Amino acid sequence: MKDNLRGVLEMTAAMVISGTIGWLVVLSGRPASEVVFWRCLFGAATLLPVCAAMGHFKPGQITLRQLFLAILGGIAIVANWLLLFAAYPRASISIATAVYNTQPFMLVGLGALFLRERLTWAKLGWLLLSFAGVLLIVQGRPDMGSEGDHYLAGVLLALGAAFFYAMAALITKALKSVPPHLIALVQVLVGVVMLAPFALHGAADAVSPAAWGYLATLGVVHTGVMYILLYGAIQRLPTHLTGALSFIYPVVAFLVDALAFGHRLHLVQFIGAAAILLAAAGMLFGWRWRSRAAGEIGRTLR
Repeated sequence: MKDNLRGVLEMTAAMVISGTIGWLVVLSGRPASEVVFWRCLFGAATLLPVCAAMGHFKPGQITLRQLFLAILGGIAIVANWLLLFAAYPRASISIATAVYNTQPFMLVGLGALFLRERLTWAKLGWLLLSFAGVLLIVQGRPDMGSEGDHYLAGVLLALGAAFFYAMAALITKALKSVPPHLIALVQVLVGVVMLAPFALHGAADAVSPAAWGYLATLGVVHTGVMYILLYGAIQRLPTHLTGALSFIYPVVAFLVDALAFGHRLHLVQFIGAAAILLAAAGMLFGWRWRSRAAGEIGRTLR
């Protein structure tokens, strides 16, 4: 019982922290490549002593093949962050977050393509609902001075971020025996190596003390601490409970966007975002379509 309570508190804290990432990214005012680089660098500095203390650097913790897969996953995660952070100022944090939640469906598609996982009619139904939600968001009016082209670019960037996150999740499935904190450390180190030339090239630009504070917080709190809380919760809680608590993340992101930047979803955008989140929940909890028509179609196809 105490483990469950601790897990709930850890998962809740991790999702609240995740929901404020976009706020700090926008406030930093730095290019996405710089933000991701410093996030990775400060995150690595936080995760290194944690992994050392947990004994993750002992021989045999990770094989060469697993290390290669972890590096590939790191490339996908870094691409995911770059695209998502670039989407925030273009489409708003709320819209980017809503579209980003199409990631479970991309993972299902990749699983069916590469792992030959079964694609059920229920999953297809939730996929179609999510796709309809994205179309509604695309049709919605850009918020507060955002130009139409920038808005559409933001939506496409968020879709790209979701795709690369799904790729990273697919790769991580092959790393079940590797400690999760070690995987996270490899991923952020990959980000440091990948983005150092771009981030350090722009180092001549003056970074304000406030921006340094935002960047350090993104690395230490929103990467290092968040991963520690998240993996601690995953180890303590059943899957359905971690899944349910994960929806705190988009709710917090919507609230932060409204309170900090005055971005509120228009009706069509709200319906689209709700459709995506409902579809994601249906996919996560295995909800089935119970209508008679769906049952008739299912019997006919069988």
